[in-house]
Amino acid sequence: TLWTLLGTVLVFFMQAGFAMVETGFTRAKNAANIIMKNLMDFVLGSLGFFLIGYSIMFGDDIAGIIGTPALFMEGLDSTIPGTVHFMFQNVFAATAATIVSGAVAERTKFSSYLVYSFIISLLIYPISGHWIWGGGWLASAGRSMGLGNGYVDFAGSGVVHAVGGAAALAGAIVL
Repeated sequence: TLWTLLGTVLVFFMQAGFAMVETGFTRAKNAANIIMKNLMDFVLGSLGFFLIGYSIMFGDDIAGIIGTPALFMEGLDSTIPGTVHFMFQNVFAATAATIVSGAVAERTKFSSYLVYSFIISLLIYPISGHWIWGGGWLASAGRSMGLGNGYVDFAGSGVVHAVGGAAALAGAIVL
C-alpha cells in the first residue's frame, strides 16, 4: 500500500511537470491559462473518473470492450485498499488527459478544453484502460492463443501515453 501511494505521489508530480513544460513552450501571456488547464485536468478528470470511469475500467468485463458501468468506483477487488487503488489509477487518468493540453496550447477556448478533458477521463481513457489493465481483449489476446500473458503494458506506455497522444493528435487535427 505504501509503495502504491509513493507511486501515486510521483505520478501526480508529472502533472506539475507537464504544466511547467507547456508554460515554457507558450507565450508569457498564456502562462496562467496553461497552468489552470493542467489544474482543471486533475479536478474535472478526477470527478469523471470517480463518477463512472473507474467502474468502466475495472468493472466486470463486457465482451472484452468495456467494464460494467456503475457509479462511484465500483469494480475492482484488489490486494490494496480500494481508495488507494483509485487514487493511483486516477493520477494516470489525469496524466493521459493533460498530455492533450500541450498539443492544443494557445489554440482552444478554456471551456471547450475542459469538456474535452472531462470526456477523456470519463470514457476514453477508462475504455482503453479496460482493454489492457481491466482484463479486456488486449490483456487476454495472447493467452487465448497460447502465447503467454497477452499484451503487457509497461509503466502506462500504451494505456496512458498512447491514449493521451492519440487524443492530443485528434485535438490538433480538429484545430
